[in-house]
Amino acid sequence: MRIGELAKSVGVSVETVRYYQRQGLLDTPEKPYGQNRHYTESHFKRLKFIKRAQALGFSLAEVVSLLSLSASDCSEVEKVASRKLLLVREKLADLSRIESVLVEAVAGCQERRPYEGCPIIESLIDQKS
Repeated sequence: MRIGELAKSVGVSVETVRYYQRQGLLDTPEKPYGQNRHYTESHFKRLKFIKRAQALGFSLAEVVSLLSLSASDCSEVEKVASRKLLLVREKLADLSRIESVLVEAVAGCQERRPYEGCPIIESLIDQKS
């Protein structure tokens, strides 16, 4: 398949494919004289892996790390995934705290009297770092 077909099959742009090639995440096939480059099933699978890993929250640097590990090196892959899981859990805890503050702030707006200031603005000013 050609680069446009590859990109479309994975749901990315041609420029994304080219960017991954420049970053060394995806190899660039040889271009026969006077013809187009042809991408294989291997390119498709690798590009799909990159996009799925990103969808799970892995950065491109982490994707490079995952790609460098062999499928038989499951313990190293597990370590990378465990670190990512820990970060995700920390972010979830942060988001939960943010949600609690916003729920309280919105409730304060609904209970405010017309002559009072905005409780959301006031809570942001009064918040301790």
